[in-house]
Amino acid sequence: MGFKGFKQKDFNVFKINGLDERMEALIERVRPKLEELGEHFAPTLSAATGEEMFPHVAKHARRSVNPPDDSWVAFANNKRGYKKHPHFQIGLWETHVFVWFAIIYESPIKEEYGKELKKEWGNIKGQIPSDFVWSIDHTVPDAVKQSDLSKEDFDKMFERLQTVKKAELLCGINIPRDDVKKMTGKQFIQKVEDTFQTLLPLYKLAQKAAVSS
Repeated sequence: MGFKGFKQKDFNVFKINGLDERMEALIERVRPKLEELGEHFAPTLSAATGEEMFPHVAKHARRSVNPPDDSWVAFANNKRGYKKHPHFQIGLWETHVFVWFAIIYESPIKEEYGKELKKEWGNIKGQIPSDFVWSIDHTVPDAVKQSDLSKEDFDKMFERLQTVKKAELLCGINIPRDDVKKMTGKQFIQKVEDTFQTLLPLYKLAQKAAVSS
C-alpha cells in the first residue's frame, strides 16, 4: 500500500476561500488519499463485520455556496450510500483527523440502537478506551472524551437517539494535526486499524438493532 499519510498541505485545503477554489484543491490533494484509504480498509472491515463493506468518498455535490470544512471516506454495507446505515469514517478538518463509528440522522434504526445501547452499555463501556471521544453531531468538529462523560450523560445520549428525529451518535478518536503530520503512512494505517477494531462492538450492536427494528 502506497499511502503516504496526511501532510500540512492537506489540512491547508480547508483554509482556501471560495467553493470552487477549495473543491479544486480538495479533489487534487485530499480525495486521492481518501480513495486510497477506502480501497485499503473496505476488505479489512468486510472481514471484521462479516458484511461486504463499500467505501464512499465525500463528493460535497450538494454544495452551491459554502465550501466544505471537512472531508471523509465512509464505509457501509451498502453500495449506493452510507447515510442510512451504521458506518465507519476516516476524515479530516483543518485541525485534526477523525476516525469514527457513526449512526447519523438518516438511519432508520436509531430508536432500536438507542435501546440496545442503554441495555448493553455496562458490557460495552469497558471495551471502549476512556480517551475515545463521543459526538452527537457529525457536522461540527467538537467531541467529548469518554472519561468526561457520566452515566447520566450517556443515558441522555441514548435516550436522545430514541426520541429526537435529527439525533446522531458517533464514537472514535480525533488525532491532532501535528500528531498526524509526524506519522508515516504505515503508522497511520495501523492506528486506524486498531481504532476500527476497538469500535467493532458498537457496530455489532447496530447489526443486532437492525434485525430488531
